[in-house]
Amino acid sequence: MSPFTGSAARTSDWRHLRCEFADGVATVTLARPEKLNALTFGAYADLRDLLAELSRERSVRALVLAGEGRGFCSGGDVDEIIGATLSMDTAQLLDFNRMTGQVVRAVRECPFPVIAAVHGVAAGAGAVLALAADFRVADPSARFAFLFTRVGLSGGDMGAAYLLPRVVGLGHATRLLMLGDPVRAPEAERIGLISELTEEGHADEAARALAQRLAAGPALAYAQTKALLTAELDMPLAASVELDASTQALLMNGEDYAEFHAAFTEKRAPKWRGR
Repeated sequence: MSPFTGSAARTSDWRHLRCEFADGVATVTLARPEKLNALTFGAYADLRDLLAELSRERSVRALVLAGEGRGFCSGGDVDEIIGATLSMDTAQLLDFNRMTGQVVRAVRECPFPVIAAVHGVAAGAGAVLALAADFRVADPSARFAFLFTRVGLSGGDMGAAYLLPRVVGLGHATRLLMLGDPVRAPEAERIGLISELTEEGHADEAARALAQRLAAGPALAYAQTKALLTAELDMPLAASVELDASTQALLMNGEDYAEFHAAFTEKRAPKWRGR
């Protein structure tokens, strides 16, 4: 995403989520605990716009997405979204569904790793948000449910039919998206939906530790790795290895590559600058 911006500075106050910044790590917390962090139209828009701002700014090196209270996110708010969409025309519905997809694209395309810290329920859109993250760190209370068919809609919502088979395989993805049955932490870990399973109540702590590790590392190398993982999902091998070669050639001209060699020669830890 281009770093060139207009006159607007970073937004300091978000209505539908809480943001904290420290040492290159952004922690974004869905903050409607009384509703299990159910998403509203405004929450979707805030997530989309926040990720765009942080992507342009280049000061954030890792992001933790968490949920306040008893769960991660219970999906779209039944009253505020499902009820409202019943009175929308097709053009309005298309605008809304495109916006939710833009949130997933923003998570996948932002130039820093995103870690979802999952405890309790991650359902519907909440499950897809976690799925879109680069890492899913969860504790034993976590349960994922892709509930779209349960409300009479396609299981392929917000890119789920694209992402889920690539994470857990077509067979598991078909079962999860068709039936909408909940997947608890042990099975989620077994099929690859969870990146790291922590002890009870430690998902947020472990996610922050991973974010700090990533923030202290070679940010440009991580950004390019993420970009290649997304871009090469649908490429033939010949195109993939050519893109890899071009990317490596550019990074070999970077400061971090030279810094590694200097640090190795001087027998010290590298001082990564993300350049």
